[in-house]
Amino acid sequence: MTRRSWRTVVGVLLTAVMLFPVYWMINVSLTPADRMRKSPPDFLPTAPTFEGYARVLNEQLPYFATSLVVASGTVVLTLVLSAPAAYSLAKLRPRGRRPLLFALLVAQMIPGIIMALGFYGVYVSLGITNTLWGLIFADSTIAVPFAVLILTAFMAAVPDDLVQAARIDGAGALRTFWSIVLPVSRNGIVTAALFAFLWAWSDFVFAATLDSGGSLKPLTLGIYRYIGNNNQEWNAIMATAVVASVPATILLVLAQRFVASGITAGAVRD
Repeated sequence: MTRRSWRTVVGVLLTAVMLFPVYWMINVSLTPADRMRKSPPDFLPTAPTFEGYARVLNEQLPYFATSLVVASGTVVLTLVLSAPAAYSLAKLRPRGRRPLLFALLVAQMIPGIIMALGFYGVYVSLGITNTLWGLIFADSTIAVPFAVLILTAFMAAVPDDLVQAARIDGAGALRTFWSIVLPVSRNGIVTAALFAFLWAWSDFVFAATLDSGGSLKPLTLGIYRYIGNNNQEWNAIMATAVVASVPATILLVLAQRFVASGITAGAVRD
């Protein structure tokens, strides 16, 4: 075999290994409950059932809607806060710019559980546990620093001549940001929005800590409906996981070319 053929074989094998958990999730979601503990397990759904998916559609839609609202709200709040901040750091260059960027980088290293415990104490004092906007704000604290770093790198690549031309034409800082820099930074904005959505959509730590036993549970907590002390309904659990992965998969497919450009912004300078 040629070197290229070996690379293809290795690539296919590695892809199969990485995708096997996804396949197994789908396989288990279609496996009847009475065959769940069979040994050896069925590597193909010989008697497929859609009972798990029926239960998801009947029982998980409120949790699905909560996750969708929280993730969408997190995207909006993240972009509203991070885009102007990134523009200021990239083009207005305020004093203390470098220490601030370093602080944002350090903020990415703080464990989520530490932040969740801090939020819990504040939220209990204010009486705002188990609220949608409280969870949106908490999720945004993870997404905003990353979004600022991504957008700063992208906006820094916007030619200064373009900004100067807008100023010569009489545009102020706000008009330049809204009409010039923001449209040119579309790829970076899509990247930041996508990662913010995925973080909020898959969040468990903030949701579990700030829930306080209320009714507004996202999908990551709704899945615990099928987990008991002595019994786990694996086909319903995996069916929920499959359904939960659909929006993320669709967004990744639609935004992949924007993400590929956005995550490499600022990596190479002319």
